[in-house]
Amino acid sequence: MSSGAPQPEAHAIVACTISRDVQNFDLLIEDMEAALGEAWGDLGFAEARAFFGQPDAETLEFVALALDGEDEENLVLMSELITQAKARGIKVILIAEDVTPASLHQLLRKGADEFIPYPLPEQELQAAIDRLTAPEAPPEPAQENTHQLQSGTQREGAVVVCQGLSGGAGSTTLAVNLAWELAVLSEHSEPSVCILDFDLQHGSVATYLDLPRREAVMEMLSETEIMDEEIFGQALLSFQDRLQVLTAPSDMVPLDFLTSEDIDRVIAMARSHFDFVVIDMPRTLVQWSETVLNSAHVYFAMLELDMRSAQNALRMKRALQSEDLPFEKLRFALNRAPKFTDLSGKSRVKRMAESLGISIDVQLPDGGRPITQCSDHGVPLAVSAAKNPLRKEIAKLARSLHDLGQNEAKAA
Repeated sequence: MSSGAPQPEAHAIVACTISRDVQNFDLLIEDMEAALGEAWGDLGFAEARAFFGQPDAETLEFVALALDGEDEENLVLMSELITQAKARGIKVILIAEDVTPASLHQLLRKGADEFIPYPLPEQELQAAIDRLTAPEAPPEPAQENTHQLQSGTQREGAVVVCQGLSGGAGSTTLAVNLAWELAVLSEHSEPSVCILDFDLQHGSVATYLDLPRREAVMEMLSETEIMDEEIFGQALLSFQDRLQVLTAPSDMVPLDFLTSEDIDRVIAMARSHFDFVVIDMPRTLVQWSETVLNSAHVYFAMLELDMRSAQNALRMKRALQSEDLPFEKLRFALNRAPKFTDLSGKSRVKRMAESLGISIDVQLPDGGRPITQCSDHGVPLAVSAAKNPLRKEIAKLARSLHDLGQNEAKAA
């Protein structure tokens, strides 16, 4: 490692770390040496600001800006360093430890190209360097797989939310297939159903529909205050010209990276252009969960006939009621419900509902292996397993929601 200001006459310096004290980031030192050998240097914050104005900075390809919780009081300086680097065509990798999501949001909006949490995951720095130094891919065709939204549209679509109360409860399966069934029921010539994947870390709507995850999603979510129809439309992907999809971001981000205001803007934009907005939620309750709950017309809470689901349903009930939130919006949906002839299983369902003080409004049958196969192949059940019992039940549910929406529209 080169100490102090870079020495280009000894080595062609292509990168620098910028930090208060690089010794606080020993894993970063190791990874920089593994990736670049001696072709990098280290700068303090004040040194970096001066160095960017020198001719020696012209050889830099990227900088790794490393900060921790103590550096948050210097966000103005951090932002200035990012701005100066970007003005000179230098890429910025943001490496942060114990930094609040609000601060990360501010720095990413300034133009940081990559974000890596510290301690650094194995090989993640090298992967980020590879992405930054790879030749730029040709731009996507302007209209390929995207949807142009019409300005001024005010549909005030219904919001249908799906949230699993335990892992593997099937909320994404319900969200994706319910959205597709609603889309094929639509009487409009243009797409009238949109699905939003708000599980920012583990969202798999893109996988279930075999769609790519694009940087446009993160760019839109990072600046929702300037979002308009064009920006929102560019973040959407079209599935078979009937369903519009906002996938989860390509990289994992903290769930509280988004604020309640961000979520409210996205939902409002989607509602103004689509008849139905289906939202797939993370299992975790976050600061903007209340926003989604208040926006929802129907909120499906997915559970199974087991102890973990029962306990989580009770905890969810207590959490919402303690905050005076509209618990009555929740419609509990039981996945892998007992068959019609399973009297013992049906008795267990009844006892579970009574003990929790809830009503299980929807019972979805076990679709078996075809469910996993359809998800792996990236197609809805209606396309490859139309006679599956789970698909038939979701189609009935979609029809009831569609008819309800039609009746309310006529009444209005």
